[in-house]
This record gives sequence, C-alpha cells and structure tokens, in this order.
Amino acid sequence: MRILVLNAGSSSLKYQLIETGVRDEHVIVKGAVERIGAAGSPVHNHTEAVEEILPNLGPIDGVGHRVVHGGERFKASALIDLEVEHAIADCCSLAPLHNPHHLACYRAAHALLPNVPHVAVFDTAFFHTIPRRAFLYAVPYELYESDHIRRYGFHGTSHRYVSGKAAEQLGIPPDEVKLITCHLGNGCSVAAIEGGKAVDISMGLTPQEGLVMGTRSGDIDIGVIFHLARQKGMTLDEIEKLLIHRSGLLGLSGRSNDMRDLVHAAQEGDARARIAVEVFCYRVKKYIGAFWAILGGADAIVFTGGIGENRPEIRDEIMAGLENLGAVEVLVIPTNEELVIARDTARLIGRGRA
Repeated sequence: MRILVLNAGSSSLKYQLIETGVRDEHVIVKGAVERIGAAGSPVHNHTEAVEEILPNLGPIDGVGHRVVHGGERFKASALIDLEVEHAIADCCSLAPLHNPHHLACYRAAHALLPNVPHVAVFDTAFFHTIPRRAFLYAVPYELYESDHIRRYGFHGTSHRYVSGKAAEQLGIPPDEVKLITCHLGNGCSVAAIEGGKAVDISMGLTPQEGLVMGTRSGDIDIGVIFHLARQKGMTLDEIEKLLIHRSGLLGLSGRSNDMRDLVHAAQEGDARARIAVEVFCYRVKKYIGAFWAILGGADAIVFTGGIGENRPEIRDEIMAGLENLGAVEVLVIPTNEELVIARDTARLIGRGRA
C-alpha cells in the first residue's frame, strides 16, 4: 500500500509517502512545508500546506495522521470518522498548540481524498498502560473525574519504535525486556518500558512536564507561576509563552535552543551555554535513575532523537557516574515515527477491507 503520513507541527508540515508491504517497506518521497503562517511565507495555514503537497504525490491508498493528544479515549490508533474527528477536537483544550493543526490537516486531506481511509495515530496511546499510581496527580480527585487531569505522556510513536528495535538488537523477547528510552531533541522525554509496555513517562498532562527542552522549561515549582503573576504582574498567557517558548536551553543560555550551537559555544568558553548543557544532562540523568529504581534495573538505556542520536558528548555526560547502576547496554537507535504511523494505517485499512 502507498501510505501518506502527515505530521503537523505548529508552523510546519512534514510528510512521507511510504510503500508498505510484508517484504518491503520504503519511502517513495518525503518533504516538509516550513514557516507556515510566518510573515512573508506564501503558505498561510496548514490547509494550504496540504493543498500544496497532495496533488503531486500520485496514487494514495491511505493517509496516516499524527495526533499529539488522544486524551483517555484513544488507547490505540483509529480510523477517522465523524465521531473520532469530534473526539480529537474535544482534546484541543489539552493540546492547543498541536491538535487544531492536526484537525486542519485531516480536514484538508479528507476534502481532497474523500474516498481514501484516514487514520489517527496518537502520541498518547502508547502510555495508556501506565498504572494509576504513576499517572495521577495529587490534586482533588474530582479534577481527574471531571476534567481528565492526569499524566498522559507524548512521543509515544518514537518510544514504541525504538523499544521494539532495542529488544530485537538485544535478542530479548519484547515481553521480557526492560528499557529506559530517552527521546532527546527540541522536545524531550524519558520512558520506562517493561515487557513492551510503558510503565512511566517524564511528560505529563501536556508536553511541558519533565526534561529541559529546546524552549520548554520542563519541571518547575508551580510557585514560580504564582510569583510571576503576583510580583511581575504577568498574565497567564504571558507566563505560558515564557515557559513554553522562551525557557529551556534557550532561556538558560540566552542564545540558542539548538544543542549543536550550545556545545560549540561552551567549548569556546561561554559560561551560560555550559550551564544550559549541564542542567539538560543532569535532568536526563535524574530521570534515568528514577526509572531504573521503578523497573528494578534495565537491560538497556536507549538514546534517540536529534540530540540522542547525534551528540555523543551529551550521551557521555548523561551516563557519567551511572556506572554504579551495574553493567547495562547503551544503545543509539534512530527513531522512525513515520514508519510506525504508516504501519498502523496499513494495518487498520487492511482490517477494514477484510
């Protein structure tokens, strides 16, 4: 089958056309539309981006859409119908920077390909195996019951893919392996995986929680929010922008959210760049130690994502001092979220045609 995978970001749309089959899987074409909606860009929104891409791709048997947030409802990928579309829209309040763009891409693609099946593949689905003791926040329980406030986790397709590849490389059956998987890029998360199932994840209700990221703060004392509101007179919108778009590596360093720039600057003697690198590595190390304790040990620690795959000095700094955990494999596995989405789409389409 020729499966088109659409992966919408806040200002971009990445796509791949993938041939799926039992004996062969390969990318036919891939690309991206960048700077959507930016000043001077000819592409004003994600609908226009889809309309620019689709006419040039030839026959398409199905479309797989990455959807960041599926809430509590979606524990697996799903064929999109009107009910599923409305449920994705209901989750927009949980992922206001992502889900609306996913919906726009789906609606545009469906308008152009109305007779082709469309599938939603949710970032959150892989983490529905996390136990209640791990996903609940210690806030009034009624907020979980009424508003579904809980830890969901993200980067699920990436953690799912690399954990499967890690079990394969280790020669351990997937239902027996214990792994700590580190997806490190502009967005970052660490997952604890046992027997092929997630048991904990660093991200929470939104992708804001957990590790230091490119522009996101990760874990902070929520008292910071109250302080900024009361002492600085900042509005909630201003604080949200500060913590999501101006914090993380960018905020600490004052110069860049790109780890490549910061490593180079630190080597040249930039003290704030060095601090940003140190805080980043420390936070990853702390989560690895916590998840090691939860799992009772691990067969491997897996690194993936732009930083995890391509920055050996960052991996070395994270792992320094972890020798006391005992002998453990350290694996670097390139992620392939688009392939996971294509496989799920082909599987659900095949099932629907059976």
